[in-house]
Amino acid sequence: MASTGAKRTNEASPEVGELVERLARTAADAGRALAAASTATKDAVLRRLADSLRNPGTVARITEANARDLRAATERGLRGALIDRLRLDTARIERMASSCEQIAALPDPVGEVEQMRRLPNGLWAGRMRIPLGLVAIVYESRPDVTVEAAALCVKAGNGVVLRGGSEAFHSNRVLAELFGEALEAEGLPAAGVTLLPTTDRAAIGHLVRLEDVVDVVVPRGGKGLIRYVAEHARVPVIKHYEGVCHVYVDEAADLPTAWRIVVDAKTQRPGVCNAMETLLVDGAVAERFLPGAARLLQDRGVTLRGCERTRSLLPDVEPATEADWAAEYLDLVLAVRVVDGIDEALAHVARWGSGHTEAIVTTDHGRSQRWLREVDASLVLVNASTRFNDGFELGLGAEVGISTSKVHCYGPMGLRELCALKWIAYGEGQVRGRPLSEEELGEPGGG
Repeated sequence: MASTGAKRTNEASPEVGELVERLARTAADAGRALAAASTATKDAVLRRLADSLRNPGTVARITEANARDLRAATERGLRGALIDRLRLDTARIERMASSCEQIAALPDPVGEVEQMRRLPNGLWAGRMRIPLGLVAIVYESRPDVTVEAAALCVKAGNGVVLRGGSEAFHSNRVLAELFGEALEAEGLPAAGVTLLPTTDRAAIGHLVRLEDVVDVVVPRGGKGLIRYVAEHARVPVIKHYEGVCHVYVDEAADLPTAWRIVVDAKTQRPGVCNAMETLLVDGAVAERFLPGAARLLQDRGVTLRGCERTRSLLPDVEPATEADWAAEYLDLVLAVRVVDGIDEALAHVARWGSGHTEAIVTTDHGRSQRWLREVDASLVLVNASTRFNDGFELGLGAEVGISTSKVHCYGPMGLRELCALKWIAYGEGQVRGRPLSEEELGEPGGG
């Protein structure tokens, strides 16, 4: 393994390029073994990994590696929500184990056949679900992605190459090694889950240009990382862009419900992409709603930045600028805007939303249905926190990422989204052209 002292550069590096290509090709070969593996074998890998993650010795091994990453991150000046994204405590390790078990319990999508029908030409034709192939995942900070994303890829029969952020290098390395051990114990190649052992940023550029090896790349992280991958990739990219998520409190909202949802959406885990970044409040209810919301949020350390109408009700909050409406803070900072009804709320979301997660709090059925129909986002919610846009919470076991593009999938990428559909057909000798006559068929045999 390369040390964390490896250079971080965007410059081309032949040595790094050779390493990345060699590891990717080995992972692609291993992926073919995973594609052919039985459901029972793949599930056994995931359950074995879950058991390993719960082993006290393994927990100590993970937390020791994570402590090294946390110390280095603190020395580099990372604070608050950024440190929280990096942390692996016993609860998060247990969540990883539970994710493995939940994924193992899900139906295996590989080999599913759908839409079989008899065509006028007599063929029976339909579509079969197959693995994508080799999936490359480029991500930052959160080491739990290493296990959860890889578990989904393995269950869907894909090989996976992981390139985590340098800030989580030691944590990611231990988790990838544990996954490899589980694969080998069930007779599958450990290279099916490959972590690139370098912090050199050039590795990303090499990886996403391997168009004859890598089938798809999923970037997870900040806007800069995703833009870098999209600009350099020669393979298909499923983008996980920023989460500028809104909660709109309608004039017909139940206020205690709205307060609970807003507090959870902003403070339950502020450093993640499905946390609320902008609060929209109908002017008809703002005077009754905002003072209580501000008290609850500020008591939990949230800094508020409000429009002029917000500040007329909450004069102690900071003034919001146009940049705040586009901001993904990933921190305990919240933009607040008072709007005139659902039309203005919808217009704001259409202008500033990132297609990630949008929620309305209302008891009015008509407006809730308008919100569901008219808001363009990967998850649209009524009377629930934005924090539910998560593969685990939506019953997928985990997610490889939350796609905010509409090509291939929209929203959390689970097992079915890690597969492609190919056409299959059963025939009884059908041909497109004129069928050969009995006389013509007799000629090859000389009779």
